[in-house]
Amino acid sequence: MSAGATRLALDGVRNAPSLLEGMRSIEDLSDAAATSADGTDSAETVRVLLSAILDPTDQLAAIGAVLALGGVRHPRAGSALVTVLREGPPHLRDHAVWALGGCELLPNALPLLIEAVVAGDFRGMLAQRTLESWALRTPDDVRVAVARALASTTLTAARSRLIETLGLVPGEATQSLLRAVAAGDLEDLTTRATAIAALGDPPPTRERREKGFTPSSSTTSVLVMLASQQGPLAPVAQLALDDLRLLAEPRPTARVDGDRTVAQLFLHADIDGALTHAGRGDTGGIATLLVHLGDALLRADPPVCRVLTLSRGRSAAALTALADVGKPGHHYLSVPLWGPAPQAARAWPLWVAARRGIRRVLRVAGPVDALHLRMADVGSLAAASAAHELGVPLVLTLAPDPHALVASREQTGELTRANVGDADELEHLVFRDSLLRQLARRADHVVVFPRPELEHDLRDLLGIDTDDETLHLSVVPEGINLPAVDAALEAATSDEEAGDEKLDDEQGGDEQGGDEEPGDRVPGAATAIATPALAELDELLATLPAERRGLPLAISVGRLHPVKGMATLVEAWASRPDLSSRCNLLLVGGDLEEPNDDERGQLDLIESVIPTDSAAAAGLLLAGHRPNGTVTAWLAATRHGRGEAAAPHGVYVSASLKEEFGIAILEAMAAGLVVVAPGNGGPATYVTSGETGVLADTASPEALAAAVVAALDLAAAPEADSTAERTMATVRDRFGIDTMAASLAEVYERVATGRHTAAGGRAS
Repeated sequence: MSAGATRLALDGVRNAPSLLEGMRSIEDLSDAAATSADGTDSAETVRVLLSAILDPTDQLAAIGAVLALGGVRHPRAGSALVTVLREGPPHLRDHAVWALGGCELLPNALPLLIEAVVAGDFRGMLAQRTLESWALRTPDDVRVAVARALASTTLTAARSRLIETLGLVPGEATQSLLRAVAAGDLEDLTTRATAIAALGDPPPTRERREKGFTPSSSTTSVLVMLASQQGPLAPVAQLALDDLRLLAEPRPTARVDGDRTVAQLFLHADIDGALTHAGRGDTGGIATLLVHLGDALLRADPPVCRVLTLSRGRSAAALTALADVGKPGHHYLSVPLWGPAPQAARAWPLWVAARRGIRRVLRVAGPVDALHLRMADVGSLAAASAAHELGVPLVLTLAPDPHALVASREQTGELTRANVGDADELEHLVFRDSLLRQLARRADHVVVFPRPELEHDLRDLLGIDTDDETLHLSVVPEGINLPAVDAALEAATSDEEAGDEKLDDEQGGDEQGGDEEPGDRVPGAATAIATPALAELDELLATLPAERRGLPLAISVGRLHPVKGMATLVEAWASRPDLSSRCNLLLVGGDLEEPNDDERGQLDLIESVIPTDSAAAAGLLLAGHRPNGTVTAWLAATRHGRGEAAAPHGVYVSASLKEEFGIAILEAMAAGLVVVAPGNGGPATYVTSGETGVLADTASPEALAAAVVAALDLAAAPEADSTAERTMATVRDRFGIDTMAASLAEVYERVATGRHTAAGGRAS
């Protein structure tokens, strides 16, 4: 193929009608460049690509050209990538590191990649991946470069990253260095823990593939010694010993017909069966979904015997949970991470640790019939690699993230070809798009959410042709835990009735000469306390001034993250006196005591509108994160009221910039609440605007405020109760968690049966 094909493909990127189509065209450009002829034509291909890299007016084409250079077999291609990495604009340097992974080892690139590892973050992860690919072919060069950097690096975090990278290099010389760090008392605990974990996960060698694996006696001795000691390193060492044992043993492949095991993953949360961390940090709706879905899958038809829900955790928790993983049931398993948990957008450096932890679970659990992934993040990147290595089938829930936001921002003029690289530097848009498409291609089955224009969105946002006969695709709505909603509604209504009876008794007592003065009564005390969750709500409502008690609530539940729009909602509510005087605003979510960066940013924006010390006086209640059961009770109370403290007929508001489906919105509708929801994405498939809720442009404070006013009108309308009953019935019929589980159980059965048959007729 000539350089002309590369030029034509480059024009395809430049002339693509949208940024998303341009991103998809980068793959065609890389393919064209990689198949260019050797010699003169290859040099011309490099010149064509360099012309795009040097053009500052089209950052997307420049990114595509950098990535394409990685597949060109010409010395000038490698030299150009090194130059971009050393001197190029910041938005191209990540892509140069990524592209170098397709080249043979370049000695002058090694120090630059090591510098990236030391610096960490997204580029450091890409550098580790490139160094790992080089180390499999030329381990000595990579080992020496990393060891040289260790000799001159003192910062603990940087040393830990270098040790982690060293652990990706095969060979006994590497193991010797790791043993010295693991056993040495001069190193920080973080660095030692990293070395210990790496000792349990030696990279594959040709000898290991041909003859099997036998653990080094020297390594085993060090790990046994460390595991026998007291302290935080002991469980890390025990896990490493277990990892070595698993490598030395044949992996079980026998399956019992119908005895299905499914794994599901969300790395960026602390997930437990009680959902005690819901709404804190990144522990949002997906954590709630996985807990309820895992339980429902055990009840499904066809049933799933074991559900493995993986999330972040610590080594000690991982050891404990793994002990029972072979038993039927819903297991919560930890992917051990050392140190503070970063936010999801900054979690890319967890790639090595995440892959190791996920691979461990899949090995210990024995045959896993499907691993279900749900987003283009570091967890899915790591899990897909582990699944590929172990032959575990993949199911992918495919959602247009970040695609929908990219399209929206391009439409408003916020994103253009001249600045998309700057946004990409922070948000890694091209990498995430590429990752999602790779996951979709590798998946044995793809699941999508309902959308108003599903085929159009799949084609335009994700580049997927639903007519493709090779694509195994199912549309599966999300579901909610209906029994929990029913229990909350029963508690709220019975509590309301009990409160009325108590009020009658108190009034009767006063008539008979009781000694309680009206001023002695706690605000809202006329309502009896039926549950601890409602007691918590009453305590919050009691902080409102007297003139604001008795107003209905507008409640919003979600993480304090920019995409959830909590600060926008506060701005919208406070900016319209006719709205803020009509209802109190209750925000549920976020860690108010120790907020992460995103939470702090949202709290600062809220503070700029309504100072925290006067928030309750203005009618704004910040509740912080609460368990899912508490939230469900509060939704029911928003509809039915809390006696003197809050009037009935409140509303639910989702101010999210995007909502692929909306678990919290469905929970609110199941409680009979009128909802405000974003007009794009999944909610438009089940919210009837003007009847069961209001679909709004949630990016606009003015439009959002108008939508909340309209929702309050609907909630107070004469026919509101009958509308609520129809809404609740619709949710019950279509969006129960058991309905979702039944659909997914069928998907998992097809995946398991198809994969096992294709692998040679093994029993499924």
